[in-house]
Amino acid sequence: MHSTYKKNFQAAATQAGNEGIFDSELSVLRDVFRLLPAGVTVQDETGEFVLMNDAAAALLQTVTAETASQLSDRRETCLELLRAGRTAVLEEAVTGTPTKQVFLTAHRPVRIAGRDLLISSSTDISEQKAFEDQLFRSAYYDELTDLPTRRVIEHRVNSLLKYDGGRGRFALAFLDVDNFKHINDYYGHTVGDALLVEIAKRLGLDLRETDVLSRISGDEFVLLLNPVENVSEVEEFIHFILQRLKAPFFIDQSEIFASTSIGVSLYPEHGRSYEVLRQNADIAMYRVKNGSKGAAAFFDASMEREALARMKIEQSLRLAILEKRFCCAFQAKVDIRTQEVMGVEALVRLRDDDGVIQAPSTFINLATELGLIDELTHLVLAEIVKSIDLINETFGADTTISINVAAQQAGNPEFMRAFAEALDATGFPKRFMIEVTEDAFVTKTHFQDEILPVLRKIGVRISIDDFGIGYSSLSALADITADEIKIDRSFITDIHKRPRSQGILRAIESLSEALGMTVIAEGVESFEELAYLQAATKIRYAQGYYFSKPIFLEDLRLASPRASEARGNVISRPAPETRAYSRGGGYRR
Repeated sequence: MHSTYKKNFQAAATQAGNEGIFDSELSVLRDVFRLLPAGVTVQDETGEFVLMNDAAAALLQTVTAETASQLSDRRETCLELLRAGRTAVLEEAVTGTPTKQVFLTAHRPVRIAGRDLLISSSTDISEQKAFEDQLFRSAYYDELTDLPTRRVIEHRVNSLLKYDGGRGRFALAFLDVDNFKHINDYYGHTVGDALLVEIAKRLGLDLRETDVLSRISGDEFVLLLNPVENVSEVEEFIHFILQRLKAPFFIDQSEIFASTSIGVSLYPEHGRSYEVLRQNADIAMYRVKNGSKGAAAFFDASMEREALARMKIEQSLRLAILEKRFCCAFQAKVDIRTQEVMGVEALVRLRDDDGVIQAPSTFINLATELGLIDELTHLVLAEIVKSIDLINETFGADTTISINVAAQQAGNPEFMRAFAEALDATGFPKRFMIEVTEDAFVTKTHFQDEILPVLRKIGVRISIDDFGIGYSSLSALADITADEIKIDRSFITDIHKRPRSQGILRAIESLSEALGMTVIAEGVESFEELAYLQAATKIRYAQGYYFSKPIFLEDLRLASPRASEARGNVISRPAPETRAYSRGGGYRR
C-alpha cells in the first residue's frame, strides 16, 4: 500500500507540474500574441471577431460612423474566403484616421476544434504607399500644374487607338503660350510659373471626363478632346478657349496679357498614331506662330511640306555652323557733314551649299529658336578678328566696329561674360560697339546692372539698335546708359514728307543730346532724306544704301588693290540700279 500510494502521488505531482508549465507557456504565448506589432484577428463562421491582439484592437477602436462600412467589407471578405476555403493577401485602406493608413492583410482560413475560423494578419504599409504615390505622381503628373504628363496622354490616345478599332473620332490640340520667354524675362520666373498655373486652370474648365489636358513641357500643353462628332464642334470649343485666354491674368499685383497659339489634328484624317497626330498638331501650331499668333489652325498636307522644308533648312544651318560657312559684310556709318566713315557694322551672311550668299532674314530667327545664336555670334567675332587688317586698310584704323547681339543674349550673363572675355582677347576691345535692341534694357534682365559694367571695364561701347519700335522708347532713355542711339529706318524713310515722323525725330534728338548719346539715322536711301537730316536736324551720322550697301572686303581687295580707292568707293553714292532692290530685300538684320 505504501509503495502504490507513493507512485500515485508522484504521478499526480508530475501531472500538476506539467499543467503548471503548460499554463506558464500559454501565458507567454498570450502575451506574445497580444504584443505582436502586426494586427492579428480571428473571425468565426459568422464573421464576428473572436480574438484580436492589441495592435488590431487599437485600429478597430478608431472606427467611426464614417468608416463602419469598412468593417462590413471585412466581414463580407471573411465569409467569402471561409466559403471558398482559400487564402488571400489584400490591401486595406483606413480613412477614418487623421492620416490615411494602408494595411497589407493576409487572410487564411483554418479549422480548429471543429470550427471554421479566419486568421488575419495586417502590416502597416502607409509610409511605403505614400512613397509609391509620390513616385507615381512625379512620373505621371506635372509638379507645377498638377496636370497629367506627356506619357499619360500618350497612353490614353494609344488605348483609344487599340481598343476603339478606328471607329470613333477624337481631336488632339497642341497649345503653346506666345512670347512666354519675354514674360519670364520681364516679370521673373516666379510670375511665369504662376501664369502657367492660371492658364492650366482656364484650359481645364468645361472639359469632359473623357477629355485629357496635359502639360508636356515648359509652356506647351496637349489637349485630347474625345469623342468629337465633327470639325465644327472642335472649332467652336477651340475658339471658346482662345476667347477665355484673352482676359488678363492678375498675378503678383501685375496685369498680364497672354495668348496661346493652337494647332489641331483630327483622328483618323490626320494620323493613326499618337506620334503622328501630335507632330501634325505641332506643325499646325507653328503655322500660327509664324503668322498672327494667338489663333488656331487645323493641320493640312501643305503644312507637312512646309515642315519638311523647314527641317531641311535646320539641318543646313547646323551643318553651316559646324563647317563655319559664315562670312561678314560691312556697312559704313558715315558723318553726313564730312562724308567720312566713323564706323562699320558687321552683318553676318551665310554661304549655302551652292555657294550662294544668304541674307540673315533667312536664318537668324531660326538660329535663335534652335539655340545656335550664341555660337553664331562668336563666329562673327572670329571673322572680324580674321579680317581686321583689311578692315583697317579699307575703313581706317580708328573706325568703330559694331557687332549685333540679340536681346535674349544680352540678358544672359553666362553668354555675355564669355563674349566680353572674347572681345577683350582680341587685343582691341575699345574698337567694338555692341548693338542691342532697347528691350534688352527695359525688360527685367541682368544687362543694365550686371553685364554693362563688365563691358565698360574693357572699353566696349553700347548702341541701342532699331530705337523707336520697342517697348518703352522715349521713357526708357532716362534709365539707359548707352553711347549711341540708332533711329529705326521706319522713321527715316521719306522723312521729308512726314511731319509726324519729323516731330518724333526732333524729340529723340533733343533727349539723346541731353543724355550725351550719339544719334545715327538708319536706312537713309535717298538724297531727299539726307538733305532733310542735314538741313532740319543736328544729326551728324547716318547709315544706309545711299552711302553704301554692305560690302565684302575680299571682293574689294580683288576689285581694287589700292586702299585709298577702296575707301573712296565705300562712301560714294551708289548708282540708282544698286538701290533698286534695297527696300524689298531688307539690307540689315
